[in-house]
Amino acid sequence: MPRLINMRPNRSLALSLTALPFIALLLTYQSASSVRLAENPQDRLLPAFSTMGDAMVRMAFTEDVRSGDYLFWTDTLASLERLALGAGTGAFFGLVIGLLAGLLPLMRSVLSPSLAALAMVPPLALLPILFITLGLGELSKVVLIAIGVGPFIARDLEARIHEMPVEELIKAQTLGAGTWLTLWRVVLPQMLPRLVDAMRLSLGAAWLFLIAAEAIASTEGLGYRIFLVRRYLAMDIILPYVAWITLLAWLTDYALRRINLTLFPWYAAQLDSEAKS
Repeated sequence: MPRLINMRPNRSLALSLTALPFIALLLTYQSASSVRLAENPQDRLLPAFSTMGDAMVRMAFTEDVRSGDYLFWTDTLASLERLALGAGTGAFFGLVIGLLAGLLPLMRSVLSPSLAALAMVPPLALLPILFITLGLGELSKVVLIAIGVGPFIARDLEARIHEMPVEELIKAQTLGAGTWLTLWRVVLPQMLPRLVDAMRLSLGAAWLFLIAAEAIASTEGLGYRIFLVRRYLAMDIILPYVAWITLLAWLTDYALRRINLTLFPWYAAQLDSEAKS
């Protein structure tokens, strides 16, 4: 009999096992909602799926009487723009700082302690400072996300560079490569797929900072809408918005994973080889 550790599900079984927790969650919610609504048809804590569907049709396909916008799509677009700008900015600076700190000992002495200190500062504690110095507009929200994910990405890339075989750097220099050519031709190609992985791991934090910033100072966005309707106990809007945020985060993670597989197939093969060894 094969050991449990060696048993691998086929594709059909894997999909079934993946769907199982979500189906269980939906059935549990349906059961709890039915019990509460049977006791009190006006209960708003666990609305029926039909009630949430009606609310989302109203939010997504009915023009707002005040602004003329379709609020659901306006909120989604605003949040995704902020997330892309913030996470993209953080990834760019994280890549640059991580490469410099990981490859150049002089820069490591300057940057590593600063990165370690900055990574210990809760980004949400900086939110009032950002609002005061940068205003309540888009810039403060983008900077918050960048500060939240940038140091993590930089430290991760620095650690990955330290794991590179020293022989690779020595061979490059033996063949005449200088510092910047070594960085460009040897180190950077190996760090790009790791950058994508670091971005995947930081997505949850990026969404957290985005929702917090939108909840405090914004006029549109998924986080703004959730905190706006909470005062009315509008769970028929809050729960679908939370599910939508979860779906968007999963789709972003999936897209980044596909980017890695498409652009850097050797990286996936390397990880599989390391996992089997």
